[in-house]
Amino acid sequence: MWSGNSSGGASSWQGGGAAGAGSPGPAGPLSRAPPFSPGTYERLALLLGGVGLLGAGGNLLVLILYSKARRLRTPTHLLLVNISLSDLLVSLLGVTFAFVSCLRNGWVWDAAGCAWDGFSSNLFGSPVLSALRFEDPFNICRMADSLPTEFDVVILGTGLPESILAAACSRSGQRVLHLDSRSYYGGNWASFSFSGLLSWLQEYQQNSNTEEESTAAWQDLIQDTEEAITLRRKDDTIKHTEVFCYTGQDMDDGIEETDDLQKNPSSAMSTALTQLLNSTCLPEETRTLNVTSYEMPAKDTPKCDRNILLEVTGVEDTMAKEKYCGDNTGLHTVSDREKDEKKPIIENNMDQPQRKRITYSQIVKEGRRFNIDLVSKLLYSQGLLIDLLIKSNVSRYAEFKNVTRILAFQEGRVEQVPCSRADVFNSKELTMVEKRVLMKFLTFCLDYERHPDEYQAFMQCSFSEYLKTKKLTPNLQHFVLHSIAMTESSCTTIDGLKATKNFLQCLGRFGNTPFLFPLYGQGEIPQGFCRMCAVLGGIYCLRHKVQCFVVDKESGRCKAIIDHLGQRINAKYFIVEDSYLSEETCSNVQYKHISRAVLITDQSVLKADSDQQISVLVVPPAAPGTCAVRVTELCSSTMTCMKDTYLVHLTCSSSKTAREDLESVVKKLFTPYAETEIDKEELTKPRVLWALYFNMRDSSAISRSSYDGLPSNVYVCSGPDCGLGSGHAVKQAETLFQEIFPSEEFWPPPPNPEDLVFDADDKQPEAPGTNTIIPDRLESS
Repeated sequence: MWSGNSSGGASSWQGGGAAGAGSPGPAGPLSRAPPFSPGTYERLALLLGGVGLLGAGGNLLVLILYSKARRLRTPTHLLLVNISLSDLLVSLLGVTFAFVSCLRNGWVWDAAGCAWDGFSSNLFGSPVLSALRFEDPFNICRMADSLPTEFDVVILGTGLPESILAAACSRSGQRVLHLDSRSYYGGNWASFSFSGLLSWLQEYQQNSNTEEESTAAWQDLIQDTEEAITLRRKDDTIKHTEVFCYTGQDMDDGIEETDDLQKNPSSAMSTALTQLLNSTCLPEETRTLNVTSYEMPAKDTPKCDRNILLEVTGVEDTMAKEKYCGDNTGLHTVSDREKDEKKPIIENNMDQPQRKRITYSQIVKEGRRFNIDLVSKLLYSQGLLIDLLIKSNVSRYAEFKNVTRILAFQEGRVEQVPCSRADVFNSKELTMVEKRVLMKFLTFCLDYERHPDEYQAFMQCSFSEYLKTKKLTPNLQHFVLHSIAMTESSCTTIDGLKATKNFLQCLGRFGNTPFLFPLYGQGEIPQGFCRMCAVLGGIYCLRHKVQCFVVDKESGRCKAIIDHLGQRINAKYFIVEDSYLSEETCSNVQYKHISRAVLITDQSVLKADSDQQISVLVVPPAAPGTCAVRVTELCSSTMTCMKDTYLVHLTCSSSKTAREDLESVVKKLFTPYAETEIDKEELTKPRVLWALYFNMRDSSAISRSSYDGLPSNVYVCSGPDCGLGSGHAVKQAETLFQEIFPSEEFWPPPPNPEDLVFDADDKQPEAPGTNTIIPDRLESS
């Protein structure tokens, strides 16, 4: 038998006798039969050719990008370049031998070619194996999350004032790094879907059970001439959370929902809360965080070419109560037997209005249609925030809807308040004399500064006492105090007149009421400013915790921060949300709190021809010493709730827990879902399907001097206040910007696109009041 190797080496004859004896030897070298069919070789050749082309092209593109862009020259990218270069050489020098052999239906190279094929694959593949062997994969992940180390401004927290400041600093040409330890934008200004809100509650449950982390890892990074100011690791701005579910649950309904809450997927639910959610048939969901380092806000919102785009448009079987209170979680149910004992016999059910039955499973299924705000705010149409949105062009990132009516609660009834001149004279609730007196007073309020003699004697009196001297009936006094000025009875006369004038000046700009509401919730506003900052070059990173400020002992100024990865990031100025400061820094601070309630109801508090109404109602205090409660009711056209439901926000200053402060008002306006079976008269009220109560910290009145040991270049932003508008956040952002950059204009008008300079050799004169920050960034990129 003749055998020959495919490498072209020595051949030998194997047979029964010596070579050349008894039978002739072969005329030439013979090869083994091919192990595959010709069709298989063709397919292998196609596969290897495609792999080689993609590998060579892709890795060559990586090397070109790395050589062209300086910002990619980081340790992480250097490791990737090493791998790409090795893979490119394997694709060119290793795959080629096998590809040609497949085209020839067998190995066509000699022994040297065979040796080179194996040697090159090991040589060029070893850097990849070495990198993965000696480099801890977790270190690679940490390197991927590493940030540049030099910035002009570092901002902690993505609330509204921090987001405005970030965009303003980026607009003025500063290098901005915007970090947030949370997994979502907005902080306490955020909006959530229904299941996202439940996840938010879980996060606070976990934070309350999490112990303080060790600080030994980063203390070694502090030099002898420096000291560290530690930051808080647990957010305690939300307290006394309580959730109640009044509607029934269809056990046969499958509940599936994919939530888009940006949440750390590695965090674990607390056992008690998980059992509670499972007992009420909540879905088990897996949520992923889609935002990584250097990524701008990714949520798509409708855009408009105008300054502001407005859309103006005119259980019966079981009852479960979910309750979260601090660290204690419990489930309370009412059995069918207990309900049957309390249930009276109602014979004439045909006369009662038929309402659509909404179950908890329906709410969960439609959970993505909810956008629930943590803080309830409206935008004055002539307010500071609207002006800033127009001036900064951030208005293109959001849409707004006009609030359709102002309501009043008096003598147990809800009625509509006339706002415009036409509404006043068309109102059936006012007599002709009342209409004339009201119009005369409102005309005076629009120009009260020119008539100081009318109110000088009442400067020390309350606004309610001043209204009594203006010949206003009790009915009109109630309207002006609680529905137009929207102030407390104890506010001063001058404050009441200012509030009334502000209300009247905002009328008519976008509708009959002075208020606007952003579609998809208040969380769209801070996200819009974050998006603008990212467009102008700011860097964003969520789920990025900061452990401490690094302060120079000699100068007393903050030099850097150290994040949870141990990276030191230097900057000139630091802006921090109040909730990040440690207990030692805030030891002398006395905080106020806001009581909040969020309700899902099945109908409006005041029925109208159209069910798409956005209403504002102020319920006066029931007793002296208590606060008025502001109620905002949103319909499904605001993109904040599902069809056939309403989302109701209640807000007041805290004196007790949120439930104790607000439950009495909830009982006046609404009735729990199951109780409608008990009291026939209660069918006239809207039914509460689901309710959430919580207290939120109000740090708006805290001065800088109240914080201990704060470096001079560290500036503090407060959280949401209890007011209806967002003017305080805008004022605070502008004040801090002027303190940091006194020579810079706060949000200068955007440059004319025709005046942008892209070529330094062909410069054109700049328009007055503009700067070249945008063309500079375009040139550098």
